[in-house]
Amino acid sequence: MRHPVSRLRPRALAVGLALAAAALVPAGSAGAAADPYAWAALGDSYTAGGFVGDPLPALGDASRDGCDRTTDAYPDVVERELAEFPPGRPVDLTNVSCGNATVENIATVKQTPISLVQPPADGWPAVDTQIKRAGLNDETDVVTVGIGGNSLPFGGILLRCLNDGATGKSCRDHYTNPPEGEESIEEKLRRVEGEYIEMLAHVHDAAPNAQVITVGYPAVLPEDSSDCNRLALTEVGAISHADVDWLRDEVLERLNASIQRVSGFFGDRYVDVYSSSVGHDACQPAQEKWVEGVCGDAADYWPAKVGALNCALVNKRATLVHPNADGHANTANHVERAIRIALLS
Repeated sequence: MRHPVSRLRPRALAVGLALAAAALVPAGSAGAAADPYAWAALGDSYTAGGFVGDPLPALGDASRDGCDRTTDAYPDVVERELAEFPPGRPVDLTNVSCGNATVENIATVKQTPISLVQPPADGWPAVDTQIKRAGLNDETDVVTVGIGGNSLPFGGILLRCLNDGATGKSCRDHYTNPPEGEESIEEKLRRVEGEYIEMLAHVHDAAPNAQVITVGYPAVLPEDSSDCNRLALTEVGAISHADVDWLRDEVLERLNASIQRVSGFFGDRYVDVYSSSVGHDACQPAQEKWVEGVCGDAADYWPAKVGALNCALVNKRATLVHPNADGHANTANHVERAIRIALLS
């Protein structure tokens, strides 16, 4: 559970920045000040939320699209904070993030959602690129982007590590020296970096006047791999400690470094949520973790079974190593600050 003090510093910053923004509004410009800032949130399940809070749109709503956005994911947490302490004028959020989205789904490739939460009988229809869904244009003020993991794909690599660990093998060996026709981890990271460059170029082209903010991934794995209990599906299951170290150092941290490097090339702000989340990974006790494990705590609407994985056996839901409400609250702190600074600039 988050301590109340966790919001004091961000709230103090919010008030200070809001007052500063108000002071910058010229006298007699009350009408202009009323025009809201336009913020578009793009991203994957680490942005959409999945099982954190209530579904958006609500269950049963005809506009549901299979993207699993939720009320306690960081975009909506930030939206509420910006509404309480406006940065000079209101901020309108358009959140088109979508679970399982890849870098290419932001700008160039339509996505077919895969949500297991009340899917239509004939499956979810494809949705347009997030740039188009968000309606980015020359009046967009801020764009936040949290994407990249599914393009490796990190989830697929994690599953391979889980299966290999259960049979005494090493996924690190597999991805370092892959079979012919399969990408090595080096090739995967290079490809994703190239896709990220192209994606950001499209974002800037679609929203030429926007401040673009990229969001990295949190520390989902511990600094000390021995923190992980290899029998616990509420952590990362049978993944070997050596492979946990490899996933942290050579996959996740390098993906974040790539996102930060490309963001700097474009002159965009990069939000580091990794540093502040160290010690709150999936292998920590329930009261300390900001990332649920393979199986974890989630609302009743969220599935317990995904494929062969049945988390009902341990009385949990299939959270698949994703941030919980505390994790999203931490990301929200950093993203809110970045947005306020961007708008003041």
